[in-house]
Amino acid sequence: MPAPSVRALLLVLLLTAAGCAAAQGAAKEEAAAGPNDGCLMCHADPSAKSAAGKAIAVDAKKFAASVHGAMSLPCTTCHADVQEGVFPHGEVKAAQCASCHEQAVKDYAGTAHGKARSGGRDVAASCADCHGAHDIAKRDDPASRVHRANLESTCASCHGNEALIQRANLPGGNVASRYHDSIHGQAIANRTSAQGAAPTCTSCHGAHDLRGKDDPASKVARANIPSTCATCHMNAKAEWEKSQHGRIAQSAAGAAPGCIDCHTAHDIAQHTDPKFKLAVTDRCGTCHADFADTYRDTFHGQVTQLGYAQIATCASCHGAHQVLPKENPLSRVSDQNRLATCQACHPKANANFVSYDPHANRHVREQGQLLFFTGKFMDFLLLGVFSVFGLHTVLWFVRSLRAMRERRGTPRH
Repeated sequence: MPAPSVRALLLVLLLTAAGCAAAQGAAKEEAAAGPNDGCLMCHADPSAKSAAGKAIAVDAKKFAASVHGAMSLPCTTCHADVQEGVFPHGEVKAAQCASCHEQAVKDYAGTAHGKARSGGRDVAASCADCHGAHDIAKRDDPASRVHRANLESTCASCHGNEALIQRANLPGGNVASRYHDSIHGQAIANRTSAQGAAPTCTSCHGAHDLRGKDDPASKVARANIPSTCATCHMNAKAEWEKSQHGRIAQSAAGAAPGCIDCHTAHDIAQHTDPKFKLAVTDRCGTCHADFADTYRDTFHGQVTQLGYAQIATCASCHGAHQVLPKENPLSRVSDQNRLATCQACHPKANANFVSYDPHANRHVREQGQLLFFTGKFMDFLLLGVFSVFGLHTVLWFVRSLRAMRERRGTPRH
């Protein structure tokens, strides 16, 4: 009977091996059990809601792929008010990020968002509004809400939401839409700039140091804007500082135009854009209203008002960032450089050509009697012509009415 004994022995060995394998599999499954499995027994249900009717579902896959999920952090790390192993629990407070990110939370408290929330405005952005809740990713992860390619849409969830803008009276209106159409926004949207080249919202406003423009420490405070823009436009700032505008601003901050006065804040356009060129006179006119008015009386001004951008504007003659007074030898409109400036558009210009006064005011006698009296003559001539022909038209109309009445009263043959 040896054969049956061998077969029985083999059967016993196989059963024992299968039992060991099953035991090892169970042990592995038990070891692989995550620290949040207990929480996910309820919160993994997409329809899960709290007693107050608030959605409390957590996508287990998204959480596992998040920064916190990759670190295998227990839910109670953020939701410290929940006692581990006690089910069911009551309402859970918002996650306390300061337990790990103490400095970031401290910095946030001093921001425009943090001050608004501490003042009772719960619509202001919190940590979760920008970074997410259970799907937080590193900022260099393309899936992250704070990745530079996604920042516009993240900020637009508040600053591009018309209903929320009206309800919370957010400053600037729908700045997200305006930024999107700007040269900066289009460079990000169309990926026409190198990684990190075009500025996003946080490039100018900051992230955990975001402050209102009225705060002197803000990156977008008027006195700090040139330095903020210089992080990308260093050469432009260097030219501006040497200009009349820059010198005045450095001596009395805010008294002279800076970057956003000419380029605006969120609607920045390419300087070669026809719309930008046509708007230059209006921008300069906010400070130099008298010069803007006299420019509009000239051929150049009349043509630009018709919508033609290929004509000399303020910047064409005075320069853009390095505007200098006429008395400065380096100025484009100084006596030494004026001919060369005009020749940029008029190659055949001579000394007699540049004697023309581009800002002559025909309403001021002291600026030239010939122009003053010529202007008066033209005013009287225009008034006289319209008066004579207006009176002629009225008299002709009266005569026509009389003739019509006479014809109606004449019997027919």
